[in-house]
Amino acid sequence: MDLNNIDSLKFFYPEAILTGTVLLIVILDLVMQSKRGLVLVALLGASLSLWATWQLYGAPGGWLFHRMMILDNFSLFFKVISLLAALLVIWMSLGCREIEQVHQGEYYAILLTSTLGMFFMASSSNLLMAYLSLELVSLTSYILTGLLPHNRRSSEAALKYLIYGAVASGTMIYGMSWIFGMTGSLDYARINEALLQGEVNRLTLFMALVFILAGFGYKIVFVPFHMWSPDVYHGAPTPITAFLSVGSNSAGVAILIRFFFPAVSRVGDGGSWIPLSGVEWPFFLLFVSMVTMTLGNLSALNQQNLKRLLAYSGIAHAGYILMGLVVLNNEGLKAMLFYVVVYLIMNLGAFLVVIIVANATGREDIEGYRGLAWRGAAIPAVCMAIFLFSLTGLPPMAGFIGKFFLFAAVVREGGTFYLLAVVAIINSVISLYYYAKIVKTMFLDFPEPTDQSVAMTPSTSSLLGVLATLTILFGVYWGPLFEYTNQSLRFFIK
Repeated sequence: MDLNNIDSLKFFYPEAILTGTVLLIVILDLVMQSKRGLVLVALLGASLSLWATWQLYGAPGGWLFHRMMILDNFSLFFKVISLLAALLVIWMSLGCREIEQVHQGEYYAILLTSTLGMFFMASSSNLLMAYLSLELVSLTSYILTGLLPHNRRSSEAALKYLIYGAVASGTMIYGMSWIFGMTGSLDYARINEALLQGEVNRLTLFMALVFILAGFGYKIVFVPFHMWSPDVYHGAPTPITAFLSVGSNSAGVAILIRFFFPAVSRVGDGGSWIPLSGVEWPFFLLFVSMVTMTLGNLSALNQQNLKRLLAYSGIAHAGYILMGLVVLNNEGLKAMLFYVVVYLIMNLGAFLVVIIVANATGREDIEGYRGLAWRGAAIPAVCMAIFLFSLTGLPPMAGFIGKFFLFAAVVREGGTFYLLAVVAIINSVISLYYYAKIVKTMFLDFPEPTDQSVAMTPSTSSLLGVLATLTILFGVYWGPLFEYTNQSLRFFIK
């Protein structure tokens, strides 16, 4: 199916609903005295878009808008993830004092615009569309990061984010120009056809892929494109930090898989994928995966600010997620999709506890969690322990099942991949130290008289309960989620 612009609109209504919601918020922001209704509009619009996206499952796959975008279960999966991240972050924002300082209309409009960009990242089938969608997400992310008024830390984080993003973007589009020069096309399928003919210089192609990885890696925060992450996570409003850690990263995973599998690989037998001969990008990413998880975990060991610690933790988890890509088979990709869902739940839960404590105490350092369980916050402390142990990969949490699938996909390949599995296991053990340090501070360190009590609002307590329950539920009953990721791994190629 290759549809023109008009015929493509019948499959474009999730994006149309999201676009309409953004425009409605902008208009209502101009005419409404009270801004409280804007959050309801944002929640309703995102929910309707989620429902519309769900309705497209089972639709025939194909190209939309003259091969600029693609419709298949894979793209729909990441659209659902982006919308869930947006909905949960909006919910988190209801109880966050930082967000009370910002202009509500701008905040929700830009947040949903960023989500729309993630839609395009997941469904792009053309290098030009991939670049434009990534830039849309990046530009809105810069704004969201620096949205806190008269806050030097927020402004500094936005500036650093902009500088790193500009360099990564320029490097990426330079690599894309090489691909276009070698193949004469920006379309993934036609790039694949041209490369399979074997007339392209393999060293030049490998360098072009490395340049393109600069842009994709900047979104997924793998080494050496990770340097912006700790400062941006530290300076941005905490709900936006949470949104970047799960929504932006998952969209980066989507665009990375979408490009490297249909464009520079071909389908083999038994669900395997075969890279182009002479371009060993899987082994390059294998090395990047090991370095990323190791640097992330080692850098997190001495962090005292919890947002910076979770930033380095996110870098390490980017390394874990890359494990599923380098094995070049559907089992690895399914493990990646499963882990993206699990990571969204447990990481958003951890950031929600950060918001709860910061609301009450104004502190984000680990010392601010001293005796948290004995300061009227036993439930947030228990939930935080659940999220942190899940991030470590301990049973019976969902993180254990996610890492099990990733490790199993790697070990099944044998050979060099055994080394990757060993490095990943060692890194999981290292991560236990800094996660357990937080748990120890919450439960075993007794509070001092100056430590403030911590209370929760109904919205934050209900969301915290939902995220903690899902973290445990998917650790003991993961079958439906795994089946969903299995159904979502359906690419439309041609």
